[in-house]
Amino acid sequence: MAPSRPLPSPVAVAAAVVSGLLLLTACGGSSAADGGGKDDGKLKVGVLFPGSLSDDGFMGSAHLGYQRAEKQHAGTVEFSKVEQVATADYEKALVRFATTSDLVISLGGQTDADVRNVAARFPQVKFAEIGGPADGEPLANLALYDPQQAEAAFLSGAASALLSRSGKVGFIGGAELPAIVNAAKEFDRGAEAADPQVEVLPPQYVGDFNDVAKAKQSALADFGAGADVLGQVLNLGHKGVAQAAGQRDGALIGGPIAHACGSDPAYAGYVETDIGAEIEYAVDHLVAGDWKAEAVHFGLTFEEPHNDIVLCAETDPAVGEKLDELKRKITAGEITTR
Repeated sequence: MAPSRPLPSPVAVAAAVVSGLLLLTACGGSSAADGGGKDDGKLKVGVLFPGSLSDDGFMGSAHLGYQRAEKQHAGTVEFSKVEQVATADYEKALVRFATTSDLVISLGGQTDADVRNVAARFPQVKFAEIGGPADGEPLANLALYDPQQAEAAFLSGAASALLSRSGKVGFIGGAELPAIVNAAKEFDRGAEAADPQVEVLPPQYVGDFNDVAKAKQSALADFGAGADVLGQVLNLGHKGVAQAAGQRDGALIGGPIAHACGSDPAYAGYVETDIGAEIEYAVDHLVAGDWKAEAVHFGLTFEEPHNDIVLCAETDPAVGEKLDELKRKITAGEITTR
């Protein structure tokens, strides 16, 4: 296992902004929203991104995998996507995909109820949900992929505790969904595992993954209560936490996309989580003809680990050693985080 390391070169996040609520752009210019194009023998895959592809977070990380899959399977698979969909329109978007697709993928636990409803109505279509409840049960045609946000939050909590000077840390989540509540609990567990003396403030839930102003307000409250390092599971909202950290001489643990250390001094480190690898996994198995309606847990215990923690500041070597020890325990099954 690679040691916790300083971050190397910048990660470029490619984001193509799709205008309009349900503008579904497919390879070759056809639109799944309008019933798709002619039957050309290609497999059809539709992906629902509820948030912005340029959020530099969960959706952005997923979109990188979408782009890799699109390139890998060019000529074999026709891809369609939609982004920034209002909650009330999730079902409509999923139904429109289901009428033209072989596989429909939804991102985020906020889509869980709708994707289950639509999957039941279209039993001939394959569905995959990424980031839903970690203990959720697949349906006959619905696979559940867990990116191990809880595991990432555990590492974030451990890093926060080890880097804190005040002995107080906090966690901010985008919404009080089961997966995010569980992430908050694992942040607490990770902090305690790294430093039993650290105080973890009660978690805060902004109510919106993308509300920068509200996330900043929550972060300012935690910094005001004495915390100096914050973990977070936000999309665009993490920018508000960074703003608050800059004002209060605090810091946050970023992710799931890591950037060059020093590009924003508010970031003490990053938890890297490759959400897009799960889109690739689903499409690879669709193409291979062995796709299954299964529950798959990614992260450090997966055959190709998709979680890591990187630190930005020069720290005591003991900090990196402790994080490496915790990663080894997770990989060995001595620590579980679901």
